[in-house]
Amino acid sequence: MTLPVAGPVQRVAYLGTPEAAVPPLRALVAAGFDVPVVISRRDARRGRGSALTPSPVKAAALALGLPVADDLSALTDLDVDLAVVVAYGQLIPETTLDTLPFVNLHFSLLPRWRGAAPVERAILAGDPTTGVCLMALEPVLDTGPVYRRYETPIDPHETADALRNRLVVAGVDLLLSALRDGLGSPEPQQGEATYAAKIGSDERELNWAEPAEALERRVRVGGAFTFWNGRRLKVHAARTVAAGADGVVVPTVDGQLQLLELQPEGKPRMAATDWARGARWSPDERFGQ
Repeated sequence: MTLPVAGPVQRVAYLGTPEAAVPPLRALVAAGFDVPVVISRRDARRGRGSALTPSPVKAAALALGLPVADDLSALTDLDVDLAVVVAYGQLIPETTLDTLPFVNLHFSLLPRWRGAAPVERAILAGDPTTGVCLMALEPVLDTGPVYRRYETPIDPHETADALRNRLVVAGVDLLLSALRDGLGSPEPQQGEATYAAKIGSDERELNWAEPAEALERRVRVGGAFTFWNGRRLKVHAARTVAAGADGVVVPTVDGQLQLLELQPEGKPRMAATDWARGARWSPDERFGQ
């Protein structure tokens, strides 16, 4: 059920978890909106010490002096005009959606790439464009009608992190303008729906039987890796190149991929050429298991 938003928006509950959800929260506070509660995921054990660490949104909310909760029960009987969701990380049950109007900032052009990893999936698929949608929440994942949308080209060499950062900036503008000017009436999503499942480890491994362009897209998504001499080698940057290019160049099924930045196990990131000198790599040596 999509509840209407009556009148101007002043008081906003905020739900979010990762770093990408921090700028919209800060922007709401800076713009003068009253945020009586921020709901984020529970503290999780992260890092080598496995210490309990707050989510980026919780840490930002505490720094802003905002009340923080880790359970949706904090919305019960809460006096707000609207609840804003940005990458919260879990579905909102229908019983909660029936109590408040909810909007969600989603980083794709819905109905394409509903789900958890829309930015990564757009890059992997080679989409020429993507965008941001401000949508009403429904019980089914990312199916709600859309209030506003923003579309932008994807640069052929743009990483997922860089693209996400651009979309977050655009999403902040989209959200603030909608709340200031009024949401209006949302329009149903139109077109074929696709789903953006999380990127698994198997999708991050570079398969050298794939085309060079597809391999570069995997690297742009982040977390790509291959193997050399039986040890994992992270690939942080790569570029499709023509035959005869210098550097650490790997043949693929249809061309060549130049590795630009690598990280051996237990070592820092480094230029691929520096790695090659230290490892005594030669162009006739193959990567992969």
